[in-house]
Amino acid sequence: MTNSEHHLTAAAPFDFGMSLRFVGGFSPTAGEQRIGDGRLVKALRVGGETVLAEVSASGTAVQVRLSGAQGQAAVAAALDRIRFFLSLDDELEEFYALADDEFRPVVERLYGYHQVKFSSPWENVAWAILSQRTPRAVAVKAKAALIEATGNLFEADGILHPAFPDAEQVVALDNLAEVIGNVRKAGYLQGAARRWLDLSETELRQAPYEEAKEQLLSLPGIGPWSAMFVMIRGLGRTDEMPTEKEFLRAAARVYGRALDEKALVQLSDRYGPWRGYWAHYLRADS
Repeated sequence: MTNSEHHLTAAAPFDFGMSLRFVGGFSPTAGEQRIGDGRLVKALRVGGETVLAEVSASGTAVQVRLSGAQGQAAVAAALDRIRFFLSLDDELEEFYALADDEFRPVVERLYGYHQVKFSSPWENVAWAILSQRTPRAVAVKAKAALIEATGNLFEADGILHPAFPDAEQVVALDNLAEVIGNVRKAGYLQGAARRWLDLSETELRQAPYEEAKEQLLSLPGIGPWSAMFVMIRGLGRTDEMPTEKEFLRAAARVYGRALDEKALVQLSDRYGPWRGYWAHYLRADS
């Protein structure tokens, strides 16, 4: 097995403990990583292979131990995936400087928390489809079945670490409807996987916001809300924010009053391109 040690740097302020706390409570990825002793151990798909990353940090210095990455290209891709997944490059001071009086205590509680995204935007797309109009527990079960069906397991020290399948693997599944227990969603998921293979994640990260969003809207099963969801939680692009009930409740708790969608949008205006981060902090603090 190929093992290698690497060092990354996070933009200050950075609190890896906050990242671990969020991951530990994020139900869409429950059971897909191990957390303990200040470390995150997670299997990832990189270049058609499953690799294992063990991540720890001291201040802004992030240590990564990779297992199974074959060659420099695979190592570089894995490190890029980890850096993006943990949002290590997010410059939060600009965001924090915008905090209003009611939001400032949230900043103090989450100070140094960089948004932990889905491990890839493709995984976020798949979760958006699986979770549409579906109880959370049912969607989590379907996602776990999808991982099991593709067999992406990395064994280390007698422990099996699952990795979410890449789009190529989903396209190749002949029994997808049986696996996830839903014919309609299987059609959307497989169609989205085929279309995803024609897209460039790099371009989605860098293209003008509306252009990138239009690319997501071209995926079967992805509507305006899901596209915005993937933009924030899969691509780290926070120009927009969700306004559904759970965010209204989170904002009402912080701001101490009932809020409708119009009031929520008005509150978010001061945060400009950080409004999606603001919304994420509201939910992460709940």
